[in-house]
Amino acid sequence: MKHVLLLTLLAMPAFAQSPSERFNALPESEKQALRDKLAAFKKLSPEEQARLRENFQKFKALPSDEQTRIRENLERFKTLSPDERSQLRERYQEWRKLDPEKREAMRARMRAWLRENPERREQLRENLQRWRNLNEQQREQLRERLRERRR
Repeated sequence: MKHVLLLTLLAMPAFAQSPSERFNALPESEKQALRDKLAAFKKLSPEEQARLRENFQKFKALPSDEQTRIRENLERFKTLSPDERSQLRERYQEWRKLDPEKREAMRARMRAWLRENPERREQLRENLQRWRNLNEQQREQLRERLRERRR
């Protein structure tokens, strides 16, 4: 995730300035953060560097609205607590371990369910927004109530 910030900054729409002019215009704290990210990137294995470069090229090839959606998701991810981030990463790793056929079947079922239940889709969005507006204590209380319901 550390490298997402660097890649996101690099993918931002081009300004009239050159990259060095944009860099020089940054506050010193942001310049240092970018230097640190670059140093961390250079410490990665060549394979990992290549994977990140490939992902960046894929990102740049996406339509601008999709890039915007990804940037917004990154901003939302940053607002999560460390525990929530960890849980999300774990779920994602579980997802990636699934057979491609199973992942596609799950996607298809979810898309079909959302098409068949547009009111539920909106309810999911509203619930997600309410969740984002809760503080950590409120979220934990809600989690506990859900655990009790399952028992």
